[in-house]
Amino acid sequence: MAAPEETGSTGPGRATERILAWGERAQALQDDDVAPALDADVDGEQLDRADRAALRRVDGLRTELEDVTEVEYRELRLENVVLVGVYSGGASGAEDAENSLRELAALAETAGARVLDGMLQRRPNPDPATYVGRGKAEELAEIVKELGADTVVADSELSPSQRRALEDKVKVKVIDRTAVILDIFSQHATSREGKAQVELAQLEYLLPRLRGWGESMSRQAGGQVGGQGAGMGSRGPGETKIELDRRRIHTRMARLRKQIKGFGPARQAKRANRDRFEVPGVAIVGYTNAGKSSLLNRITGAGVLVENALFATLDATVRRAVTPDGREFTIADTVGFVRNLPHQLVEAFRSTFEEVAESDVIVHVVDANHPDPAAQIATVRDVLGETGARSIPEIVVFNKVDLVGDDERLVLRGLQPDAIFASARTGEGIDAILERIGQLLPRPEVEVSLLVPFDRGDIIAMLHDRFEVVSEGYGEAGTRVDAKVTEAALAQLAPFRIDAA
Repeated sequence: MAAPEETGSTGPGRATERILAWGERAQALQDDDVAPALDADVDGEQLDRADRAALRRVDGLRTELEDVTEVEYRELRLENVVLVGVYSGGASGAEDAENSLRELAALAETAGARVLDGMLQRRPNPDPATYVGRGKAEELAEIVKELGADTVVADSELSPSQRRALEDKVKVKVIDRTAVILDIFSQHATSREGKAQVELAQLEYLLPRLRGWGESMSRQAGGQVGGQGAGMGSRGPGETKIELDRRRIHTRMARLRKQIKGFGPARQAKRANRDRFEVPGVAIVGYTNAGKSSLLNRITGAGVLVENALFATLDATVRRAVTPDGREFTIADTVGFVRNLPHQLVEAFRSTFEEVAESDVIVHVVDANHPDPAAQIATVRDVLGETGARSIPEIVVFNKVDLVGDDERLVLRGLQPDAIFASARTGEGIDAILERIGQLLPRPEVEVSLLVPFDRGDIIAMLHDRFEVVSEGYGEAGTRVDAKVTEAALAQLAPFRIDAA
């Protein structure tokens, strides 16, 4: 990535930087030749990836017609965007803002756009009118016109008035980071619950940003001729078009909330089944594109979609795994996080985050090859705090260590001394992760001695699968077992208990 190039300054605290060479893949995503695909045996059948790639827009393929007077045709092409961000502070603030803008470039590419250029504006606070200030908005308009961009994407959430004022200046569509993330989610949602959650988040974002034009803002008036009314035939409900839209959105949001709530019993039934058999749970969390799904595939062979893209998978996937000492547990892959994750998504996906909040252990996956892993860790822990999961034991795993050298490993070790270095591609560190999970999972504490008849092999199998067998022997009356179990299992095992002496 080329170094930033200064294009102008209006005084201290208002320097503008343009980020060049956006044609390259953003640093948040790994190039295909640097990060080769995982082995099929590790990731299973990637049928979802084939379906997602079945229809792609190809840029640069078009036929020019000499005479189009009798031919109607439409051009299908990628949306060209220019990025803009505002930051405060010195060199550290500039570096953080540049990393954020590169991440926004990766988000825009994932959403289906082509990034042409990026601009950073240093100022104490975003301008309340045009986000970057009137002068810089005019400079941005010149860049947009010069490059032929279709859209301007801001690196933070814009208020409705900022978005409208900036559109008036640059003369093209203006969206913000939240809109890009919501667009990606809408493309990648596959399940009914996922689609409903994304639509709810989109409507919550859209509601305060509705706009009306011309007569759509005027009321249907009643009353007498000569006043505000227009006489007979003009009496109506008195609602503007924008008010009707707001009411429809509120009605749809209420219906979606009810629909999402209706998915709860099915999830609770599955969770109750696991609780009944006292199967401990592990949740994989982490920044988007950190390799959570790859890690789940490596541990369980789940065959979850793996793609070098942001937010490739949204729906939670739960699979069964076994610790090195033979205890079964469930491991769940969850939606990835990102800096400035829209609050609407945190609320809409709260049902998905329940899987994290009710787990016994959290595996926190961090991209070791990311330019700012410390920011990734802080972002994920902030979201975990919002979901009430900060008190759950956490295992930090630096994934993709096959792409970093020894010096980078020393830096990462300084960030998190007890972290595990792993690679879902090569299998490095997977055994250490399972061993650490086995250490942190809750263990049964009640010691019992049992005499189980030979025809009750199901009890012996249950003891081995769910609890800890200390010793086992055989006699004339049955199998003598000393085991550690939980309080909840005592009632089921009461008919087989014998005096420990």
